[in-house]
Amino acid sequence: MDTPTLDRPTQNKPTLNKPSPRDATLSIAPSEEASYLNQEENPLSPILEKQRQAFLGRPMMSAAERVDVLETLAKASDEFGADMVKAVQADFGHRSLHESIALEVMITAAEVKLYKNKIKGWMKPKRAPTNISSLPATGKIHYQPKGVVGVMGTWNGPVGTCLSPAIGAITAGNHVMIKPSDMTPRMADVLAEMIDKHFDDDYLTVVKGDVRVAEQFSRLPFDHLMYTGNTAIGKKIMRAAADNLTPITLEMGGKSPTILSDNFPLKDAVKRILTGKTLNSGQVCVAPDYIMVPRGQTQAFVDEYSQQVLQRFPSITNNDDMTWIVNDRHYQRILHYIEDAKTKGANVHQMIPKGEQIPSGKRVIPYTVITDVNDDMLVMQEEIFGPVLSVVEYDGLDDAINFVQSRPRPLALYYFDRDKRRAESFIDKTISGGACINDTVSHIGHFNMPFGGVGPSGLGAYHGFDGFMEFSHKRAVLYQRSWFAGTALVSQPYSAKGADRLWKIAKWLSK
Repeated sequence: MDTPTLDRPTQNKPTLNKPSPRDATLSIAPSEEASYLNQEENPLSPILEKQRQAFLGRPMMSAAERVDVLETLAKASDEFGADMVKAVQADFGHRSLHESIALEVMITAAEVKLYKNKIKGWMKPKRAPTNISSLPATGKIHYQPKGVVGVMGTWNGPVGTCLSPAIGAITAGNHVMIKPSDMTPRMADVLAEMIDKHFDDDYLTVVKGDVRVAEQFSRLPFDHLMYTGNTAIGKKIMRAAADNLTPITLEMGGKSPTILSDNFPLKDAVKRILTGKTLNSGQVCVAPDYIMVPRGQTQAFVDEYSQQVLQRFPSITNNDDMTWIVNDRHYQRILHYIEDAKTKGANVHQMIPKGEQIPSGKRVIPYTVITDVNDDMLVMQEEIFGPVLSVVEYDGLDDAINFVQSRPRPLALYYFDRDKRRAESFIDKTISGGACINDTVSHIGHFNMPFGGVGPSGLGAYHGFDGFMEFSHKRAVLYQRSWFAGTALVSQPYSAKGADRLWKIAKWLSK
């Protein structure tokens, strides 16, 4: 399928107060990186250097300029919305229309609407508390843009994982280069067309290409690099960034657990779990990966889960709400996980409407629950990233806590309990990137809270003010009085009694 196009009127790109002709006569010295950023070593280097030189020409965009950029981005997303939805549906083979609109179009407008009136306040220097050692000086923290930020998106939310970090970088005043996933090429084409139409490439641009281009992109000496994807690739991205000492944000994933206490209504819990698990057919980094139920409750859970799945999907072969697995490689990967579990003694429960068979060529995997699992099975070792859920029984909440804590720290954790105090205790005793009590997935839509992982599930966080902070440099500025400075009292040669006074002060401070 060719990328759909629409005839659109030409619109003016946002004005970013580029240097005037007079300013342009002032030569900007090449950055230190320019000596080794040449096309022979990395064909993407000229793009980065062009953005870096443009940034040096306007290193501190005003709040109004940043808002203008965000509003242009939101309007562009609306203008290209139909194209983006068609493109992502073509890339997946079939994808829910409702989910495509929400994940690829609405998310941009929602973030812009929330942030644009806050940028001016975020930018204001914050006064630091008085410090006795620096009196009478005062201190302030200034938030400066880092420079050029690289954003590497992923395929499961090919627009959201590109534009959401880019929005954070833009609010902080940076220039941005975006590398979309090569697994959703039609969407990458539309995104590139949209950005190219509305923005100058020395400010915001899209770099398309395969895995080799992604590797070249990750090796560029950005002022900050943001990557969304799996942990294995995240390690490679981090190694590449380390060569340039590039600050990095990693949003990865892992096996996000869901824990059901013995007092939460099963029907209500399953409904909320399914909302998180059916979104994008489980191809979401924060989708519930496995569920822990009190011992003896497995069959009750399977029955309720199956009943609600069949209510939501009375057909899975001809259903507009059923999103396919993105490509054959991932389709075969998930089937292999299921078969591996079955071979090793697990029971596999697939929710297939009566009389239906999945035709060849359709990458549809029925919603599946796997019971009697053990740690030797791939479903308990690898992130599922699909419509498969494993069930683990536990004896007491301490057992559940130990199980979760003995595994790599996940991106998300979900706990269901009517006892608020017990829920808080469970959250306090476990570690994850984010968490929901009595719900799943919805925390990522709360843009006033940070979103990110911990350990193998990620590094750093963004969204809202945390995104502004992530892509800003916090610069400490001390304002000394003109009439006095404490440092004037310190000069060589030091007095003979000076060391004794310092020892007394150190002793007093230690009390």
